[in-house]
Amino acid sequence: MPTPSAVLAAMLRSDPGRPRLTFYDDTPGPTAGERLELSAKVLANWVNKAANALQDEWDLGPGTRVRLALPPHWRTLYWALAVWSVGATVVLDDSGHDLLVTDDAELAATDTPAVLVTLAALARAAGTAAAPGVMDEARELATFGDQFAAWEEPSDDDPALSVDGTETAYRSVVPQENWAVGARVHSTATTAAAALRDALAAWAVDGSLVLSRGPEPAGGRRRRVETEGVTAEAHQA
Repeated sequence: MPTPSAVLAAMLRSDPGRPRLTFYDDTPGPTAGERLELSAKVLANWVNKAANALQDEWDLGPGTRVRLALPPHWRTLYWALAVWSVGATVVLDDSGHDLLVTDDAELAATDTPAVLVTLAALARAAGTAAAPGVMDEARELATFGDQFAAWEEPSDDDPALSVDGTETAYRSVVPQENWAVGARVHSTATTAAAALRDALAAWAVDGSLVLSRGPEPAGGRRRRVETEGVTAEAHQA
C-alpha cells in the first residue's frame, strides 16, 4: 500500500498542474465564500515549507507526534502531509504530542510549542500576537524552503495516524475506495479525520478532492458539484 508521501509524489509525476484540491468555505464568518484551488505542485510547495519547519524548528521525525487541532480545511491537509513527510504521527486526539498545530490562539498559548494557523487564504499574519513558543504560521511559514528532504524515513509499521486512541500504521493509512482513476471526489467531511481519509483516497486513484466546509449553502450544492465536474461522492462524516 502507498504512503501519503508516495501518493503526493505520484501526483507530481502524473500531472503537477491539474487541480488536486478545491476548497469551499461555507462557514459563517470572515472566511465565508472563499474558494481555493491547489494543483499538485502548489500543494507540494505548502507541504515542503511546513515539513521544513517541522524538521528545522522542532527536529521532528519518526517517533514524534504532531497534534492537528484544526477543522476539515485545506490547511489541515497540507499540515498532515508535512507531518507524514518527516515520518511523524498525525494526532487527532488528546493522546499526547510533541507539537500542536491549531487555529485556536488560546489553546496554542497554553500548549507550547505550537503553530498558530490562520485559516483565511490571504492572511499574512495572525489576528493576534503569537504567544512565546508559538509560531505565527501566516507570518513565518513562507520563510522556509520550497524543497524538502527527510532526515529519516518511517518504517511501514510506524504509526502514521492517531484518532480516538486508535493508531494506524504507515502501511495502512491510505484508504482504498472503488473510485475510477482520476475521480473528482466531493466531500462534506465534518471532521479532520474524515477530510484526510477522503483526500488520501481520492489522491490514491490519481484523482482530486472538492472539499465543502460548513452548512449547505442556499440553493444546495448541486450547482457546485456540476460546475466542478464531480464524479464521485465521498462517505460523509
